[in-house]
Amino acid sequence: MSSPLASTLTPELCLAPDVVTDPLHVALVVSEVLERCGLRYLVGGSLASSVSGEPRSTLDVDLVVEMTEDDVGPLVAALGDAFYVDEHAVRRAVRARASVNLIHHGTSTKVDIFILGGTPLDEEQMARRVAITVATAPDRLLYVYTPEDIVLQKLRWFRRGNEVSDRQWRDVLGIVAVQRDRLDLDYLRRGADVLGVSDLLERAIEEAPQA
Repeated sequence: MSSPLASTLTPELCLAPDVVTDPLHVALVVSEVLERCGLRYLVGGSLASSVSGEPRSTLDVDLVVEMTEDDVGPLVAALGDAFYVDEHAVRRAVRARASVNLIHHGTSTKVDIFILGGTPLDEEQMARRVAITVATAPDRLLYVYTPEDIVLQKLRWFRRGNEVSDRQWRDVLGIVAVQRDRLDLDYLRRGADVLGVSDLLERAIEEAPQA
């Protein structure tokens, strides 16, 4: 299955299974478990921004997952012994529409699970997710944020972190620079208004390098 973002895949997200990096491998493992459990998800964080903008290394995985408390038991069972997971913590996160983390035993990679519903745009962003091919023979897919939506999420986290994270800001500028002519600015500005980051969006559009 091809993706509108296929042309933006970076060397770090190359297609040969033997060069898949640990966080990407762990994201694939978790995503396949989620799909077997019938749960929708999307990948965010640095993995998503590396697809849409400039690549950078990451030590963890961010996933937004649509799930209810009834889904917790089957998910924990499906993850099995490959992960450290606290079922009670997952249940608390689902009830609070908050986050919880898993640890992949084989690589010590941390997986942050954000329960869908934490922001007013979550439902729409899940519906807009796109599939990218990250490995072949066989094809392996991940669902990720669109460029617009990862910009919005990065701006939200930048503001929540008191606007001091150079990494978050560089990620935003990288996406805007790479995707500039393809960005849906009307959608971006509407979403930024909802999240209270309109000023940051306009600053990013102005500061991002021109192609």
